[in-house]
Amino acid sequence: MAGMTLEQLKIFLAVAQNLHFTRAAEELYITQPAVSAAIHNLEQEYGVKLFHRIGRHIEIAEAGKLLQVEAQKILDQVSLTERGLRELNNLQRGELKLGSSLTIGNYWLPSKISEFKSQYPGIQIDCTLANAETICVGTAMGQFDLGLVEGDVKPALQNTLDYEIVASDRLQIVVGQKHPWFEWGEVDLSQLTQTPWVMRVRESGTQQRFEEALQNWGINLSELNVILVFTSGEMAKAAIENGVGATGISELMVKKEIQLGTLRAIQVVDNRESNGAIPSAVTERLALTSAERLALSAVEGSRGSEVERSRSAGYAYAEIVRPFFKIKHRQRFQTALSKVFEQMLISSVLDGSHQHFSVI
Repeated sequence: MAGMTLEQLKIFLAVAQNLHFTRAAEELYITQPAVSAAIHNLEQEYGVKLFHRIGRHIEIAEAGKLLQVEAQKILDQVSLTERGLRELNNLQRGELKLGSSLTIGNYWLPSKISEFKSQYPGIQIDCTLANAETICVGTAMGQFDLGLVEGDVKPALQNTLDYEIVASDRLQIVVGQKHPWFEWGEVDLSQLTQTPWVMRVRESGTQQRFEEALQNWGINLSELNVILVFTSGEMAKAAIENGVGATGISELMVKKEIQLGTLRAIQVVDNRESNGAIPSAVTERLALTSAERLALSAVEGSRGSEVERSRSAGYAYAEIVRPFFKIKHRQRFQTALSKVFEQMLISSVLDGSHQHFSVI
């Protein structure tokens, strides 16, 4: 028995993806007869049909579906092994694959990448930006060495992914100069339902955190007048600058605009009363575990006590703090580059707080 080769698996996957022999040949820069021969040899070797020929079209057979899954795993592992071998050169060359949600990737991560590149200039860094859910799924599927997200890790992925807090961010409610709140500077919780809103898509980590905060404040999203929904924070910010409603957005994204005076952050006064008592001035930490709360406090470091917040007429300002999570696959082989970059992120937390908490 000759057995299958890596080249045959690459050809098979190209055919399975394209469901067309000629297009697979063009993709791999080989001849169409070479593609047909590779598939024929696999089918003859194992006595199975990988594809059904229906006229001029093909459909993947049951055996083909099984091989497609396993072949992809094999080639992914080969790629990881090759990368590991290339890195046995004191990290003078190699590749690091990162996945990041949009806010982190655009505003927080670039300085970390620059710091890493200054120490390891020969390393190629491939960073993909997408919404938090896509990055979590991609990390679980092995597309990224490390992921960085500000959204939740879905319960279905928590057994697959390790996640750990490496930084934090605040969401701010902001408006443009034409909005009446711009002159006020602060509003009560009850007034949040009295203005149009610009929102992000539900898959966005920013949107997930904002909706959780609304629920904690006793406000249902359906109570808000949502007039626009965007896939990116930049689009939401542009709409607000042009005078359309309010939005909940990362403080990292609007720091410059607030300094220039084109946007204003609105403080929300938590004037709810519970059993006749004034509510405590505790920042919204949303759906975090006790360990995550400790880790987030450590990351924030010098940002101040969580209970010593400004008050307005005896009431607390409601704030939204969200963690930035570093995620990785629990069982997948981790390259040396990935370990070094991960340690750099963890060291930045240690330098800022002198303590470290692992969240699993």
